[in-house]
Amino acid sequence: MVRAVSTATAAVLMGASLIWAGQAASAADEWNPDPSYTSTDHQDGTYSVPMLNADVPDVSVERVPASENDEGRDIYYMISTTMHLSPGAPILKSYDLVNWEIVNYVFDRADIGDAFSLRNGQSSYGQGQWASSIRYHDGKYYVVFNTNNLGGSYLYVTDDVDGGSWQRIPLGRAYHDPSLFFDVDGSAYIFYGSGSTSAVKLGADMKTVVAEYPQILRTSDYPGASFLGGLFEGAQVQYIDGKYYIVIITWPSSGRQVALFRSDTLLGRYATVDGSNPYEARGVLNSNGFAQGSLVPISRAGGGTDWWGMFFRDNFPIGRTPGLIPATWTDGWPTFGNNGSVPVDGSFQKPIVLSPEDERFQQQKSLVASDDFDNDAPHRAYMDENWTIPPAPNYDPSLLGVELLSNPGFESGTTAPWGAQYSATIAADSSNPASGAAALKVSNRTLNGSGPNQQLNGKLQPGVTYTVSAKIRYESGPSTIRFNLAADWGTGVQVMSSGNVPVGQWATVTGKYTLPTTANVNNLKFAIETPWANPQPASSSVDYWVDDVSIIGSTPSVEYPNADEIAPNGSQLGLQWEWNHAPDNRYWSLTDRDGWLRLTTGKVVTGAYTHAKLSGKDELTYLEEARNTLSQRTFGPRQSVETTMDISQMKNGDVAGLAAYNRGFSYVAVKRVGGVNTVGVVNRSLPFAATIDQAAIEAFIPGTTASLGDATEVHVKADLEFNNPTGQLWTTFYYSLDGLTWTKLGNRVGPQALDGALTHFMGHRVGLFNYATQQTGGHVDFDDFLLSDVLTSQNKALDTSDLDAAITYADTLDEADYPAAAWAAMEGVLAKAQSARAGRFGSQNQIDAPERALSYELAHLRVVKVEAPSLDVSLSADTRCVAGKVVVTAVATNNEDVPVSVSVESAYGSKSVTVAPGKSVANAFSTRAASVAAGGVSADATATIGGGTVETSAEAAYAARSCN
Repeated sequence: MVRAVSTATAAVLMGASLIWAGQAASAADEWNPDPSYTSTDHQDGTYSVPMLNADVPDVSVERVPASENDEGRDIYYMISTTMHLSPGAPILKSYDLVNWEIVNYVFDRADIGDAFSLRNGQSSYGQGQWASSIRYHDGKYYVVFNTNNLGGSYLYVTDDVDGGSWQRIPLGRAYHDPSLFFDVDGSAYIFYGSGSTSAVKLGADMKTVVAEYPQILRTSDYPGASFLGGLFEGAQVQYIDGKYYIVIITWPSSGRQVALFRSDTLLGRYATVDGSNPYEARGVLNSNGFAQGSLVPISRAGGGTDWWGMFFRDNFPIGRTPGLIPATWTDGWPTFGNNGSVPVDGSFQKPIVLSPEDERFQQQKSLVASDDFDNDAPHRAYMDENWTIPPAPNYDPSLLGVELLSNPGFESGTTAPWGAQYSATIAADSSNPASGAAALKVSNRTLNGSGPNQQLNGKLQPGVTYTVSAKIRYESGPSTIRFNLAADWGTGVQVMSSGNVPVGQWATVTGKYTLPTTANVNNLKFAIETPWANPQPASSSVDYWVDDVSIIGSTPSVEYPNADEIAPNGSQLGLQWEWNHAPDNRYWSLTDRDGWLRLTTGKVVTGAYTHAKLSGKDELTYLEEARNTLSQRTFGPRQSVETTMDISQMKNGDVAGLAAYNRGFSYVAVKRVGGVNTVGVVNRSLPFAATIDQAAIEAFIPGTTASLGDATEVHVKADLEFNNPTGQLWTTFYYSLDGLTWTKLGNRVGPQALDGALTHFMGHRVGLFNYATQQTGGHVDFDDFLLSDVLTSQNKALDTSDLDAAITYADTLDEADYPAAAWAAMEGVLAKAQSARAGRFGSQNQIDAPERALSYELAHLRVVKVEAPSLDVSLSADTRCVAGKVVVTAVATNNEDVPVSVSVESAYGSKSVTVAPGKSVANAFSTRAASVAAGGVSADATATIGGGTVETSAEAAYAARSCN
């Protein structure tokens, strides 16, 4: 039965109108929640592009047809780039291509080595997992992606994409922006490349390359094609109506756009008799920077298929945001958007129509969420990854503290064992050495990599930190040239050190480099190069001299992977969360204190970490170096985040708080110095120097601080503005000691924008952090993480109407109508919402967080509602004359597969009968009158179905009749 609103609930509602059973429909009408923070669904059958208002770059989309899944309708899955974040490679799911949620991750950790774990000076900023593709084939799901610094590319496979674990298959080499494609005969290919598109064919084991097809597509094959130029990557392959289509992102002078290539044969020139290129090419979308992505199939009535586009655009600081873009096809080529135009925030009709109940539920799905840290997130298989911790290496002391290069000063007058690479010429030269009798002259250079190298197989040791140096001089060319001292062990060039050399004089390039534990020391080459660029810069052809080159290893003092570091700790976070690099599970917990996230400092920041991706080896800030920073995506156009911190167990030198961060960042934090806790604001904006003073960068801005005295808890709040002006992030910070009265900490800070060096090539994130500058072991507990899209600066009154409507509607529902698990989930969040409503509110965040959680569960109930069993029993009535008297006849028909007991009532008596399955029984009632007025009969029917009693009733009318 319908549950009446209790006295306690009435008190919670604080004067809101009570809704009783007869008002259920009204309550449902008043409860009308907004779509999620990351959705642009307009709730009227249209949506905006970009349709996900958050960072979801390098998208690849796969449809699983209704005929091949258990849900009986088309399902879409999408994967994205997450680089250095952990867990990574998120699997997003949708039924309407507009509203998406995260359902799984491909990996918990991409690697347990130093770079993905912020160990020993290593990081994966700007590297890690890039540009995945997702495919479904013969009941299995496949994901392939490249890592720039973690051993090349990997293929993952599972038979349960929503919640299963993934088998990891190393491919042994790097494939730039790899796209997996299964041909019509089932053969598997990986298309890849930058500047051109190549392919490899995989064997049945999905890891062995059985054939190579380099440069299937080359820009030089299309002279005069103005839509091609610059960037040429991100290939995604589809087979449509007998033709192969390859989507490519390109970047000519007119801007980022989509190029589409079409052929009757997949392998292009490798499948033609004369080796000619059969791929036609067209620029199919050049509007507002929508570019990299894929074509998406949409089922239509009658068995047809439409193909739309899913392309993202740069929308920093929020990130790279994807848009579902309609396509009109003519002669086998698409025109996207409004005749080629795709306005930012433009509106389009949704391609897939769901039931009203399902529409509402899909609109509640989100890529971000508030969290009360109750450790109630469901367990996921990716959390159970198994890794083998390698033993700590045994170092050869004879290779430490000694020069490892042979002929480092070229005093022998020869070049051996130095070699030349990429067409360079090297020769010993005594005309002007830096010291001694000779130097090495490098000439005939044509590429940045043209220069000297020396094989150091077996000489360098993983985990050892090397001091690397060289004296370099050049006589003509640019006023300064940056030179790289680099190592290569088969997974791409790794810059060990670099520096700027002025023209006309000797300069020393030097630095320290810790060799990763993943390095292949048995195939390691050291080289001296200039930085890469496209097109080749002037420095690529400059002659230069080298002298006194040196590589000397120091006795290692390194941190090794620990079994407890990667072991599950009993804490399970929701899918909206990702760590900044892989976490150390010893130093975070949801179980140490119920309802709180604890972040403990496990090491002291050093200021010695550098960006390995940058030729200048730019130093990391303390925030970037800090491990166990927990983050979510940001969303636009505005966002507010609030958390509560217990700071009682901080130690001197600890810094903990709430950050809106990328390489540039702003944060509000508590610092403990000399036993005194102070809250304040830090801001770091462009430009970024290679060498920095970390403490100075993360010093509080004057005028933004407040002493916290004896307070052990502090509430902090960050209000993010992405549209004031558009393209910049400005953040305003607040603090409170009771969560009700807030104090603004200075003025808003910024601007934050994209770092052009691409060390953090993702949108800004919001995160919780705690790091130590003096000693380990301090901890901070975070009580909640509350989101809203209302900022304090908007000066809006606190609004509880949506929360009240959700609570009121929940109280009209009947537990018997819903599955037990779904009902229990709703009851749990309802109790929290009621508890919050019974208290006092100090911000819109404190209202919106429980309302969003409750609205999600209520929307879910509407799509899983259990319909009460019913009986298919019909009743008809008529009259006839018998011996001058009227007889009323009622006919009960049983359309069920079981017998039904029927009791028929009329004004002239009642009768009960049993009606066999599929049969009808007539009941005659004599009126004993010559004429009767119009009237009716009713029937109550009862049957046993599924072990339970099911009842129904029916009525039937008859017309007036006279037998005179």
